[in-house]
Amino acid sequence: MALFDENVSVTPARRAPISRRTRVGLWALVVALLALLAMSFLPTAYVIELPGPVYNTLGTVSTSDGEEVPLIEVSGAETYPTSGALDLLTVQIAGSRERRPSWFDLAVAWFDPSRAVVPIEAVFPEGQTSEQRSEQSAALMVDSQEEATAAALTELGYDIGTQVTVVSVGEDAAADGILEEGDVVLRADSEPVTDAAALREQVQQDGGAPLSLDILRDGEPLTVEVTPAATRVNDETVWIIGITLITDYDFPIDVTIQLNNVGGPSAGMMFALGIMDMLTPGNLNGGQNIAGTGTITADGTVGPIGGIQQKMWGAFRADADYFLAPAANCPEVVDEIPGDLQVFSVATLDDALSVLDAISSDGDLSQLPTCQ
Repeated sequence: MALFDENVSVTPARRAPISRRTRVGLWALVVALLALLAMSFLPTAYVIELPGPVYNTLGTVSTSDGEEVPLIEVSGAETYPTSGALDLLTVQIAGSRERRPSWFDLAVAWFDPSRAVVPIEAVFPEGQTSEQRSEQSAALMVDSQEEATAAALTELGYDIGTQVTVVSVGEDAAADGILEEGDVVLRADSEPVTDAAALREQVQQDGGAPLSLDILRDGEPLTVEVTPAATRVNDETVWIIGITLITDYDFPIDVTIQLNNVGGPSAGMMFALGIMDMLTPGNLNGGQNIAGTGTITADGTVGPIGGIQQKMWGAFRADADYFLAPAANCPEVVDEIPGDLQVFSVATLDDALSVLDAISSDGDLSQLPTCQ
């Protein structure tokens, strides 16, 4: 059976010509796609925060030479075996003023709940180089370790000696010409000055009245008087004398914290818990994997940190079962908790210890404060 007739020629129908309007539309689409593609690789005014490495304060870390050393090492006191984990979390920054993420990078980050897109000024202030930021971050880490050690040892009943020293005096500030770099501040209006916060509180209580300061200058006692200046912060009057202080501690035992390439003050609370766990029998964490974050002061106050959402994701990916979050960060925690991670709100070192006690003793966790 023939399927076609070889003697019959067939002329195919002519295609309808493309209209001018269609051609214009197609070219517009091509140009738009090319522009979108080009824009996706252009630099932006943002950087990306993402979960960084997780470190167990009870474990070891690698030095720059590749040697494994204890993250926290204590000498001069008896220490005890530990188990489980008390993890500190970090945040990595993708991008800098020199190498900014593209729009394509930002689009990918927008759809990743573990990442955050933030203005570059929030991380790299105008006029600050990456090197300066690293130096500042390293200094904050050193201060954090000192405050954490002071908080831990104070909680354990050790006597901690303190010395509050002036490290700089602002030009034309209230204290300019009265206080000098290196002055040791002993008392303010006869009240002992144990840290910078105590002096700030005394200045505010006096409401701008002249402040009598007992100091040591080159080892010699001296009394000076400073009249604070008023400034406005968030529509409130704040009194300042224009000095920068540092608190030095005289610890009865030696605590060494070794953590390279990590800066900032946000690991303070976890350092304090790690130190306490090593100096006390048993396990503060009950052998569980617990992560957390928060600054800390010598009196045990836990303060807020940045990148709380990225740190929760870091804890979740490190298989932590529980997470200690600063109470001040709770608004950023609500509805952002990954997986089945249990997050507890803490405002002090005592709050954190209460959570650890409940976990280690199989207590009723439902009675602990959370970020509701």
